[in-house]
Amino acid sequence: MTATTVKLQYDIKDPSLAPQGKQRIEWAGREMPVLRQIQERFAQEKSLAGVRLVACCHVTTETAHLAIALKAGGADAVLIASNPLSTQDDVAASLVVDHGIPVFAFKGEDTETYKRHVEIALDHRPNIIIDDGSDVVATLVQTRKHQLADLIGTTEETTTGIVRLRAMLKDGVLTFPAMNVNDADTKHFFDNRYGTGQSTLDGIIRSTNVLLAGKAIVVAGYGWCGKGCALRARGMGANVIVTEVDPVRAIEAVMDGFRVMPMAEAAAQGDLFITVTGNKHVIRPEHFTAMKDGAMVCNSGHFDIEIDLKSLGATATEVKEVRNFTQEYRMPNGKSIIVLGEGRLINLAAAEGHPSAVMDMSFANQALACEYLVKNKGQLEPGLYSIPQDVDQEIARLKLAAMGIQIDTMTSEQIEYTNSWTAGT
Repeated sequence: MTATTVKLQYDIKDPSLAPQGKQRIEWAGREMPVLRQIQERFAQEKSLAGVRLVACCHVTTETAHLAIALKAGGADAVLIASNPLSTQDDVAASLVVDHGIPVFAFKGEDTETYKRHVEIALDHRPNIIIDDGSDVVATLVQTRKHQLADLIGTTEETTTGIVRLRAMLKDGVLTFPAMNVNDADTKHFFDNRYGTGQSTLDGIIRSTNVLLAGKAIVVAGYGWCGKGCALRARGMGANVIVTEVDPVRAIEAVMDGFRVMPMAEAAAQGDLFITVTGNKHVIRPEHFTAMKDGAMVCNSGHFDIEIDLKSLGATATEVKEVRNFTQEYRMPNGKSIIVLGEGRLINLAAAEGHPSAVMDMSFANQALACEYLVKNKGQLEPGLYSIPQDVDQEIARLKLAAMGIQIDTMTSEQIEYTNSWTAGT
């Protein structure tokens, strides 16, 4: 199929990029055996036949395999970007040209374009929404209540999105079932810790080419993403400082061997700052003022609000791009602050996001969550649901098998012991 024969609507950068995208999608698939097995089963069973589906995700080689699997299952799927800087334009082209999947995404799209793509996605009248930050779901609830009757349910795999869904549940506006993919063990343990940890440093290195060894790196937030970033930064020889608001996570960071202090104190010590809190304005004007000349700041949380860039821009006497995805803000006191990736996800703005081996499990959860919602249509009360434990464990088993790793199984005696309360020492 060539670009000229595609009959679908789409909004991508350049359909002629499809051959390059196809090659890269195939490369990523080498390390996505779990999703490949799910795709093969979906193709046979047509688990999602007739389902109108909208996926708001980072349009990357790994996401391409999720979209292809959903289509194989019979879904009528539309894909939009969840972040303006994360789209891989060649991948978007291949999905349109080679797989006939409507994609509305291109790298660098502005906020108005993003909002327009959300509206286009909702025009599809989805039965299932795969969301990444809950923007599509929030828009549906706020502006298109008449379409809620079409909705079977949603899935969400970001911490930010789950926070928003919980707030919606609290306010009584979550009138449909939502699958909490983010909290599946085979998602957050691996995606957040190993994926974010490696890909964040990858984005930093690609955008700056600085040596991390010997640097004082401040990690704001010690959730699973923060743990991954801190672990990998220490592995590269950095002196890692953690800032936290949660006392349990703070003491965990201390016990893991990191220095813990408030951002007000860390601001003067850090050479590089990574925000991974999911909250707003973690780095503020008073922190910029205290920073060293040439201090670098970046974000690996979901939205670009963790660093108060509006205040920084209003204070700066000059802003200039010094490298791709690297801007220098000159301050009135003569110091400069270096901002990476415009404060957006640095691992996707300046790099390629998580390795495909990690996303294999995350997207396996997404695909099976969609299937679960369809199979249980009309039987689930409105609310937030965890991925069933047997599904989580099956994904882990499939991944281990693909890696050639075997594990023990309990003996009948052990099974009896774990199910008994009478046996003791």
